[in-house]
Amino acid sequence: MNRNIMRTAAWIACVVGISMHMALAWAEDKAVAPPMAPPATRPAPKPLSDNIRKGLAYLARTQLSNGAWAQGDESAAMGNALDNIKASPNVADTCMAVRALVRSGSTPGSGEYQNQIAKALDFICGQVEASDANDLYVTALRGTRTQMKLGSYIDTFMAAQTLAEVKNLMPDPASTKRVNQALAKVLKKIELNQQPDGRWAGGGWAPVLAQGQATAAINVAEQNGAAVNEKTRAAAEQVARADFSKMNVAGGGTLTLTGSTGATLSLSGATTVTGSGGVFGGSGGDAGVELYSRAAQVAGMQNSANTNASLRPQYFLTANSAATQPAARAEAQAQLKRFDENDKDLAQAQNDLLGRLQDKQFVAGFGSNGGEEFLSYLNIGESLILKGGAAWEKWDKSITDNLNRIQNGDGSWSGEHCITGRTFCSAAAVMVLTVDRAPIPVAPTTQPVGNAQG
Repeated sequence: MNRNIMRTAAWIACVVGISMHMALAWAEDKAVAPPMAPPATRPAPKPLSDNIRKGLAYLARTQLSNGAWAQGDESAAMGNALDNIKASPNVADTCMAVRALVRSGSTPGSGEYQNQIAKALDFICGQVEASDANDLYVTALRGTRTQMKLGSYIDTFMAAQTLAEVKNLMPDPASTKRVNQALAKVLKKIELNQQPDGRWAGGGWAPVLAQGQATAAINVAEQNGAAVNEKTRAAAEQVARADFSKMNVAGGGTLTLTGSTGATLSLSGATTVTGSGGVFGGSGGDAGVELYSRAAQVAGMQNSANTNASLRPQYFLTANSAATQPAARAEAQAQLKRFDENDKDLAQAQNDLLGRLQDKQFVAGFGSNGGEEFLSYLNIGESLILKGGAAWEKWDKSITDNLNRIQNGDGSWSGEHCITGRTFCSAAAVMVLTVDRAPIPVAPTTQPVGNAQG
């Protein structure tokens, strides 16, 4: 039986089970909320436009013979510092291209771009297999533009999400096994190298975007049936929420905040400070560009919310079953509370973001198009499409018109600062234009929650 059909059937059974426990559950503990409905349905995908088809064709014809992609031509403004590796196959750009091609409707075993996707996955898996089992690298290539700008381990996070997205699309048992093993190895590396505060090291010009990518990767992996350490996922979720958090100082005390630059700000009395990833708010790491931090925060919370929604019915059953042991009940209630808090912060983050999207300077990011802007637009789109309504329609039309306008004659897109390589920018632009085809939200998982991983 198809895996997604099995998951859907299991979810229906879970909901039916919940209805049988409703009266008892609410009588026992009215503080526990009933299960939330699955994420709202999304708009039907639009047909692929000529602009999208040209972008896909550009990616297909620029693939290297070994199945990978290089970064492609950079803006002249970036100089020639990377001439020695600009044509080198790299994991991050390859992952971006694969995800864009998959959005078109092709898979590793079917569709117009099946051969390109299959060859690229062979390259990605080979890189993962050759990497050390404990450190966070999945490639021996160092100093790429994406690593310089997004952090040393961006290849790892992108590999995890790419492998997670295709794991259930492989054409045969052998290729499925290989992808699953590669994904498991990357997820373990991500788990082992998560810092106590829920972040990952790596530096870079705008590492907040890499944090968002890491959070997306582990959530997409969980949604598609991979084994993900729940503590790792919860810690990453907390980072996104903390970076957005509102800090309240009440009474006569004084709070001193130290920014990433070493500057300090002292606040006394009843004061409210809203953090959005700048010097004093959030974690920094956005290169002073509010677009990056807000997009990464929304993406982190949204990807977590997608996973949480699929797990919520199971936790609800555990929290409200008369047969549940006290420790398991308390754990389930704590998780449900966490889910509620993330949903609340996500709603506020989305509303705040919608207000900022009215500001052209905010949307412009650094001031001109770069890969960081395209990636931020993707993060925003994958959240707003689930919110739906007029806000989504306005954003979709605006960003589509903009990307169509700046597309190059050869079908590619390029940046004007930082990540300017045509592979990354073209793949990201295609994914923004096809966000209505993104694999979110996915079918609920059926992993038992009485024994949460840890």
